[in-house]
Amino acid sequence: MSAPGKTKALLAWSSGKDSAWSLQVLRAEAQVEVVALLTTINQAFDRVAMHAVRTQLLRAQADAAGLPLWPVPIPWPCSNAEYEAAMGVAMARARREGIGAVAFGDLFLEDIRRYREERLAPTGIVPLFPLWGRPTEPLAREMIAGGLRARLTCVDPRVLDARLAGRDFDGELLAELPAGVDPCGERGEFHTFAYEGPMFSRPISIRSGEVVTRDGFVFADLVPA
Repeated sequence: MSAPGKTKALLAWSSGKDSAWSLQVLRAEAQVEVVALLTTINQAFDRVAMHAVRTQLLRAQADAAGLPLWPVPIPWPCSNAEYEAAMGVAMARARREGIGAVAFGDLFLEDIRRYREERLAPTGIVPLFPLWGRPTEPLAREMIAGGLRARLTCVDPRVLDARLAGRDFDGELLAELPAGVDPCGERGEFHTFAYEGPMFSRPISIRSGEVVTRDGFVFADLVPA
């Protein structure tokens, strides 16, 4: 049950650092209570969409965060219409359960924010953007200083050296990023898996797996340790 006076919210959970830090920020909010993590799952591979994280590790995150997981299964490949239909089912459930908001870890991409706002408008569910507009270099360093630990699971080799796939998101990585690459990877330069931090009751034990190139991206698999 939600605390009196607080809005019940879902958190769109990619398994990465921005989602994890959004949870940390939202838990300090007086008016919002995160009640579940919402994640799209690639049905063909049983992994988090785009981040390619195994669902076993996703569930370990949810358990360590002390929150239920709302998986949203989507096909692969997935059309925009199929994605929107799947999310529509999830939003209908949210309305039935008295959830009034969905939070997103978006940082500055106006078109993405506008899309989310437009899709949620007819539902009456309010979109929240707890990290919106924060300068991304100080934000990245704040995450690291705050104890967040994450590993790069996906790299776009058109803008980053493929060898960075599987690296930890830390100060050394930030120093190696080429000019023009966002320190938080907000333009899709890289994606991460958060495995430790103040939003978790315990670290998620992982080890590095295979590194593969697929669909123009380099993916570094993570395996439960």
